[in-house]
This record gives sequence, C-alpha cells and structure tokens, in this order.
Amino acid sequence: MRLHIALDDALVHEIDRRAGPRRRSAFIAELIRRGLEHERRWDDIDDALGRLPDTGHAWDDDPAAWVRRQRHPDRRAD
Repeated sequence: MRLHIALDDALVHEIDRRAGPRRRSAFIAELIRRGLEHERRWDDIDDALGRLPDTGHAWDDDPAAWVRRQRHPDRRAD
C-alpha cells in the first residue's frame, strides 16, 4: 500500500544518510514497526498497572533472609 507522508528536508537527509536513498521505504517501515511494538508494550504495562493486589511480599520483612532461603531451600520439607 502506498502512503503519502510529508517530511522536512533535514529528516529526509538523515534517513538517506542512515539507509541510503534507495532504502527509504524499508528503513521507514522498520522504524514504524519498532515504534508500534514499543507503543504496544507500553499499552500492556498501562493495562497491568493496578491489577496486582497490594498485599506485600514474602521478602518485605527481611529481604536478606528471603534470599538465603531461595538459595538454600529447606530440604526437610520434601
């Protein structure tokens, strides 16, 4: 599909410098893909905000002890 987009001269020169004048479309398409993916990730983050209950964590009281327990689990519990 063709799309007409107006860009200022400085931006076009920068695109040409980076991609070459015969690779403009592919270069711009890749940048748009990356930008849209970035926007999708932020949408996912925004959607997730506030979804986890604020009940605290197992490590809140003593983070160092929690880390030690993760490194050396109690084998007697097996």
